[in-house]
Amino acid sequence: MVLPILMDGGNYIKEGKDSAKSTCLIFSPKEEAVGALAKCLKLFEEHGVNLRHIESRPSARFPNTHEFMVECAPTGNLGGAIETLQQNSSYFNIISRNHKDNMETIPWFPRRIRDLDKFANQILSYGHELDSDHPGFTDPVYRTRRKYFADIAYNYKHGQPLPRVDYTKEETATWGAVFKELTKLYPTHACKEHNHVFPLLVQNCGYREDNIPQLQDVSNFLKDCTGFTLRPVAGLLSSRDFLAGLAFRVFHSTQYIRHSSAPLYTPEPDVCHELLGHAPLFADPAFAQFSQEIGLASLGAPDEYIEKLATCFWFTVEFGLCRQEGQLKAYGAGLLSSFGELQYCLSDKPDRKPFEPMKTAEQKYPITEYQPIYFVAESFEDAKEKMIKYAHTIPRHFGVRYNAYTESIDILDSKPQIQGLMENINCEMQILMDALRKL
Repeated sequence: MVLPILMDGGNYIKEGKDSAKSTCLIFSPKEEAVGALAKCLKLFEEHGVNLRHIESRPSARFPNTHEFMVECAPTGNLGGAIETLQQNSSYFNIISRNHKDNMETIPWFPRRIRDLDKFANQILSYGHELDSDHPGFTDPVYRTRRKYFADIAYNYKHGQPLPRVDYTKEETATWGAVFKELTKLYPTHACKEHNHVFPLLVQNCGYREDNIPQLQDVSNFLKDCTGFTLRPVAGLLSSRDFLAGLAFRVFHSTQYIRHSSAPLYTPEPDVCHELLGHAPLFADPAFAQFSQEIGLASLGAPDEYIEKLATCFWFTVEFGLCRQEGQLKAYGAGLLSSFGELQYCLSDKPDRKPFEPMKTAEQKYPITEYQPIYFVAESFEDAKEKMIKYAHTIPRHFGVRYNAYTESIDILDSKPQIQGLMENINCEMQILMDALRKL
């Protein structure tokens, strides 16, 4: 378990000496005066609490004041120290991933984009660990190749160039078989946003029947369009960790490809699913915003809501349908990367319901067969607004905001901080109003 600690004036993370038992407190004394910190630290001494780490930084919430962070060992009367310190602080919060007290806490979640390194390798299964019914289970060459892909993803760190792969002739042929069949269906079955972007991927990223695109090229294209980027992943992440990446407009993508014996079938996401299904829609601004809203809603959410958000993700980003010009079209990646289900989902066989997050979040679904139920969004904008409203029902005593300038998450938990943001937004509105008057 990783203990969150603020270092060097930013939301950096380091591992505590005993992170399962440590508690971190952040506070601003009511009086900004010489000796203010010493008075606060005296409280810990009086309650017999040992401190493992102490830092200070200028406060982002209150002008001309400082915040202090202390890491407390599980000694003495910590509850009493917390209660007294809270009474003597203008700002006070507990930051912990494991804290069990009844006091309100901010659970750990990634605050800066580089924090994704902290859980990128906490995968549920390594890339080459195949089930016995997997088409490549008895193929030693394929298993070795899968381990190669898993290893290069496992060693990747934020800021590095995405690893480029020399795909084999067999792998390229498998991609080609999938590419050839799906591109026959896209003009009539895929949503207009997908069909608008796909030719641009052909033109700029090497999407061809005889070539598997590189993640770096696709990631560069997406970043220019909407700020989304791709990150290689060695296997399946937990729902919480995967959704957290979306909050930063980061999509964890596999690089391996399905087994050549079954080119139109895969039991898990592969490069065909990621690049043919997901990537085109992440280039659309409305869809990118919708996906990020799901990620932001997941930060610090209780476990039961993570499951609900993951279900909403499943029925939208993975298997969503939308209505365009009176016709149903597919926008979910699980549909756009499956030749069989892309045809099935628009037939009269499955049931279809309107996308309503409150109801969609409760729907059970199979993962190894075609979906019996699909949810239909009126538009990406409509789906986004509904997700934002649904996020407001998640029990969090703080708000979150993505700061695109610093690629970090701002925690909104104090009035002065929120007032400052509102002033900034007001300045932006004035610029827009002035520009509108000139038109």
